[in-house]
Parts: sequence; C-alpha cells; structure tokens
Amino acid sequence: MAGDRKVELSEALALGPGWRHACHALLYAPDPRKLFGRIPIRFAVLMQMRFDGRLGFPGGFVDAQDCSLEDGLNRELREELGDAVSAFRVERSDYRSSHLAANQRVVAHFYAKRLTAEQLQAVEARAPQAKDHGLEVLGLVRVPLYILRDGVGGLPTFVENTFIGDAREQLLDALQDLELMDPGIISNLKIPASK
Repeated sequence: MAGDRKVELSEALALGPGWRHACHALLYAPDPRKLFGRIPIRFAVLMQMRFDGRLGFPGGFVDAQDCSLEDGLNRELREELGDAVSAFRVERSDYRSSHLAANQRVVAHFYAKRLTAEQLQAVEARAPQAKDHGLEVLGLVRVPLYILRDGVGGLPTFVENTFIGDAREQLLDALQDLELMDPGIISNLKIPASK
C-alpha cells in the first residue's frame, strides 16, 4: 500500500486502541510432481481470489473477542477455508512481518505456515464448503513456482495480476526467504508497479 512501512511486531502491538490489526497467512506444502512430466513444481503455495477481484492471502481482521493475533487469524482461516484448517494452527512461530498503513490506521501481519501435502489438499477440497466461499472468497489458486521456456509463462505472468495491499511483495519475499524458489529467479523478475 502506498505510504505504508514495515514495523517490528512489538511496535505494532504497542499501538493504541484506534488501530485495527489484520492477519493473513501463506499456506504451503511440498509438491514433488512435475508439470508436463519435466518442470518441477517443488511446492504448492495457496492464494485466493478475493471478492474485489484482487489476489490475496486468506485471513482478515482480528476482532475484540480474539485473544491474540493468531486466534483472530485462525478464526478467519476457518471462515474462509473451512473445517480442514482444524488439522493445524498458525502460531506466533509462523509470523513473518508487519506493515503499518498509517492513513488507514491498520497493521497488516503476515504469517507463513508449512503444511503436509495432505493438509493442503484437504484445504483445497473443502474450501468450497466454507462460510465465506462465494462471498469474501471467490476461490483458491496455486501460485506457479516455475518459469516456462518462453521466460514469461508461470510466475512472471502470475505476478502481473492485481494484488491487495502488500500481498505481491509478501509472496515474493516468502518465496525467497523460505527458499521455495531459487532466489536468483525471484531477483530477476520484472515486478510491475503496484496498482
């Protein structure tokens, strides 16, 4: 988001009562399969098409009844992805970053949770029965973690989509930091200006 800045979690948690906190999670799992029998997938990473037509990560605002950021995030995951998320819990140890949007008085917290392939497939299969499916969430999408021979297909084309807030940057940082893709590939991507 224009005008936002990265902050430490302790600074974000010390903000006054006029601030809202939103938490989102990148869910990923190993995927040993190969596209067309030759292009390694390596990992499956989930994002979602939001109600506004932009790509983002599952999650949402922490409510007053939530005891912690993680309680709010896990509640939002259940609402958006359904009961398959009860097989795991996003914890403070999965925390990655916080961004402050001062003009909106919102802090966006980002998490990344590694799942088993079976857990991720269950989330995908049961998401259409979730409370918010078809309303806040229009569907899940896997991020293509490869580049086709033409140099365009795969991740380069995917990052040209419109993302909400800092989701594109969070995705690329996580792919690099978690070593889900070769860091050289990510640093050589031509990233479109935020829309």
